[in-house]
Amino acid sequence: MSAESSSTKRVLLAKPRGYCAGVDRAVIAVEKALELYGPPVYVRKEIVHNRHVVDTLRERGVIFVEETSEVPEGELVVFSAHGVSPAVHAEAAERNLRTIDATCPLVTKVHKEVNRFAKDDYDILLIGHEGHEEVEGTSGEAPERVQLIDTASDVARAEVRDPSKVVWLSQTTLSVDETMERVEQLRERFPELADPPSDDICYATSNRQVAVKAMAAECDLVLVVGSKNSSNSKRLVEVALQAGARAAHLVDFAREVDQAWLEGANTVGVTSGASVPDVLVMDLLKWLADRGWADVSEVTTANEKISFALPRELRKVGQ
Repeated sequence: MSAESSSTKRVLLAKPRGYCAGVDRAVIAVEKALELYGPPVYVRKEIVHNRHVVDTLRERGVIFVEETSEVPEGELVVFSAHGVSPAVHAEAAERNLRTIDATCPLVTKVHKEVNRFAKDDYDILLIGHEGHEEVEGTSGEAPERVQLIDTASDVARAEVRDPSKVVWLSQTTLSVDETMERVEQLRERFPELADPPSDDICYATSNRQVAVKAMAAECDLVLVVGSKNSSNSKRLVEVALQAGARAAHLVDFAREVDQAWLEGANTVGVTSGASVPDVLVMDLLKWLADRGWADVSEVTTANEKISFALPRELRKVGQ
């Protein structure tokens, strides 16, 4: 009986998972800055929301700061993938800092949309999570025109000057389904609500959610590798549960998995957030294999071939 039960143990591995093009670009930008200029390289906030990545870079001489004011005058600072507001750029210029902007190009696209709609005198309803760095940077492009919509009660509280000139935009790392639910709530209040010119939720966020949905109903347990401050990783846990997984948990490392979660589980789904290096997923697969879950099948819903050029400050060097 035990041989038979162990033969039913299997792992479904989501693809795509892990690093997206924006994260890859941001991490390489910091590594390149270290190579070209040597430590210390300052980074405002976490370059990406992943503990392993941040700790590894810290060991190599990166100093993470909360605010630009903590960077000594004239030093080099990298802005994280989540983007910063014009006020942060202005403060850096005032302090004579050399800057490398590693903002993800898909976040920059949303910043440009904010500027365009603000210029056309629209009220902008930004769907996102309060306190998230990306939302702070995006709102900062036109603070007098942007209202953050996080919860249903924010929808009820929203006020616009002209109901025919209102548009919704969104944080790039949200749950696609949850965002559309907010949009429908907003549309009930503001029937003339305009849509963004293109989808704000990034390709990688939605691709990872689609992959999890494809396997969740078959899973007794879904393990998402990612950090607790990673919005897109937390959304993967929610999406897995909504799509039928019996249980789902977020872990930074294999060692954080509670053995009790595996009790009675035959099929374990594994995926990772967009800021997670694949080495951490491989560690988890090995950990599971050591406990009898050695049969791994990849569930592929998309093949990603997108890559972004490095920040222009790094492209100029050596040309």
